[in-house]
Amino acid sequence: MRRVVVTGIGMINAVGKDRRESFKAIIEGSCGVKRISSFDTEGYPVRIAAEIENFNPEEVMDAKDVKKADRFIQLGLKAAKEAMSDSGLVDSSYRLLPEICPESFGISSGSGIGGLPNIEKNSIINLQKGPKRISPFFIPSALVNMLGGFISIEYGIKGANVSSVTACAAGTHAIIEASKTIMLNTAERMLVVAAESAICGVGIGGFAIMRALCDEYENPKKASRPFDSKRSGFVMGEGAAALVLEDYELAKKRNAHIYAEVVGFGESGDANHITAPAEEGEGAFRAMRQALKMANIPIDYVNAHGTSTKYNDLYETIALKKVFGGKDNVPPVSSTKGQIGHCLGAAGGIEAVVAIMAMDKNILPPTINQEFPDPECDLDYIPNTAREAKVNAVMSNSFGFGGTNGVVIFKRI
Repeated sequence: MRRVVVTGIGMINAVGKDRRESFKAIIEGSCGVKRISSFDTEGYPVRIAAEIENFNPEEVMDAKDVKKADRFIQLGLKAAKEAMSDSGLVDSSYRLLPEICPESFGISSGSGIGGLPNIEKNSIINLQKGPKRISPFFIPSALVNMLGGFISIEYGIKGANVSSVTACAAGTHAIIEASKTIMLNTAERMLVVAAESAICGVGIGGFAIMRALCDEYENPKKASRPFDSKRSGFVMGEGAAALVLEDYELAKKRNAHIYAEVVGFGESGDANHITAPAEEGEGAFRAMRQALKMANIPIDYVNAHGTSTKYNDLYETIALKKVFGGKDNVPPVSSTKGQIGHCLGAAGGIEAVVAIMAMDKNILPPTINQEFPDPECDLDYIPNTAREAKVNAVMSNSFGFGGTNGVVIFKRI
């Protein structure tokens, strides 16, 4: 099978509008959680989120096209533009270089919900004003696969165009799907894009009524507390990430900068509950075991799913101890959701980029708000302060509603 490498990365989230700004803020322990400003939260039990402020979609698409694409697509275009430029596969006008075959270049996109704000908006219009007032752009602006659709049109990419819609594991599954496509020789290159923007009334209200969200809004920056004994739910985030994956021989031939190689991945299903993880992280354990068996190398850092919910954090801890053969064998672990919130379907993509940059820079991002250690969550979570370390291999975990799990491992090359 072909070897798969990462030759371009990009991301946008609540602490930064590109990969460098975001990673710097994450390493410094900055937090993007604040009072929600995009809609009136009066009457909502939850009033905080990790929103991206001052994002102008006209930076990545024509003004006339903005209304045709939901915000998650706009954010995805932003991350894709950065990753494609970083890869060296496009010219100064962001068009594919003439020597790059568009039919052998595909897209693997991921989102958990897609255009929820547009669904909410047009549902209200339908109820209040009738079906004739629904926007003709509503359906194509809301579909998850239109993330890949818009981007394929933007870059003239004509290879496989597939989407993963697997809740909070979607971004990781998009990376796995793209890797398989190259390994099986049905594409030479794949652009992975994971994006989510579900911070709207029905999104916040829906997760709040499930009691999944932290309702502490007096001190928003302390709200998300992965693995801490005072954690009380996750904080919604929004954002996007993109990775250019490429056949190793082609990347080497064109002298591309190679960030990492995809050396392992694992997928599993809990078959347990629509929202709760399997007892003691049994499904997560199997996905990690599969990825570790495939990679067959020591791991220096784990970017955990780490949602700041009681059972996710506990069961992920148990699964990590089991898969690595005991507490003392688990490498340093951290969750960056305390800083950028839980970006749902985009989380796996963003966290993969963070993990790759941690390896590239030899510095491990912290788990902020680690103030009251949970005796049952007793691993090295890199509390509060980033740590310099030699990193040769990293693992990124994502687990979603419905019991869908994805794990990916990258190594230095």
